[in-house]
Amino acid sequence: MRQRLTPSGGLDGEAPFDLQLTRRLYRAMVFARTYDRKGMALQKQGRLATYAPFEGQEAAQIGAAAALEPNDWVVATYRDAALMWAQGYPWELLFAGRTGDERGGSPPEHVPVMPPSITVGGHMVHAVGLAWAEKLQGTDRIALTSFGDGATSEGDFHEAMNFAAVYEVGCVFFCQNNGWAISLPRERQTRSDTIAEKAIAYGMPGVQVDGNDLFAVYETVKEAADRARSGGGPTLIEAVTYRRGPHTTSDDPSRYRDASEVEEWERRDPLERVRLYLSENDAWDEDWQSAIEAEAQAEIDRAIELAEQMPPLEPGAILDAMFETLPPHLEAQRRQLVEGLA
Repeated sequence: MRQRLTPSGGLDGEAPFDLQLTRRLYRAMVFARTYDRKGMALQKQGRLATYAPFEGQEAAQIGAAAALEPNDWVVATYRDAALMWAQGYPWELLFAGRTGDERGGSPPEHVPVMPPSITVGGHMVHAVGLAWAEKLQGTDRIALTSFGDGATSEGDFHEAMNFAAVYEVGCVFFCQNNGWAISLPRERQTRSDTIAEKAIAYGMPGVQVDGNDLFAVYETVKEAADRARSGGGPTLIEAVTYRRGPHTTSDDPSRYRDASEVEEWERRDPLERVRLYLSENDAWDEDWQSAIEAEAQAEIDRAIELAEQMPPLEPGAILDAMFETLPPHLEAQRRQLVEGLA
């Protein structure tokens, strides 16, 4: 398993980027954790329908996004808000989607991020399609798809991996192995020693990396992205991390895992690892920490306000996102619906 930054903040070799960028990415991780904790609180208040926390996976998501170009595609899951936000998806739309508002799944036109996938594994084939389309058009644009360890047991994983390898498309498969697929532990998910080694069967490189190590994740995804961009085909990355909270807010993880396991992974906290590194290099102090936490709180609060201020959709809008031009029979149905309600 690749590791560059130890849990105590020690560095093995040279840092992949300077202290200024390290501070920026640490700040992004603080923002991500603030969003995540706020999401949990809002659901308990009844202001979100459900929520899938990602605390403990910030280094994997922020590190992966940092290794991409601004126009690279990201096709991710319901647990990947930090990755999606880092590639341009607005916080307020991520919140809106969790309230059940379908506008949360409509990113701005300039944002190269697909809406979060709820179907386990189904989105991976879409990423391959995007990467394939870019190859056919002769661009150097790639796609990264993020998924959990449970998704590797889905047929979509096989189809996506096989097509990507056969057609040598620029797709990075980024598995955040967080230990649990709801209540099913990693060791019952597959007989393979690692998820990364599954790449061998498809004829592509496979790499296992410490998913709580910002530096190692960045380096590994950057290598895979550069390979994909230059025509070298896909890569499977297994980022070993941990889901410190429940699967979703409707889950009780205490029923299937020991508290000691969670405590062990808390000692490997990805934010603390970077903070210790910055502190050791005189690039962190408590005043700056307080300042970025205040910034994060203000930005997330503003996003919540924007999401909750979205005007309710009119009944006729139920058909608006189905077609670019609504067929006559559906247009007639919408007219009938609106007139009937009036």
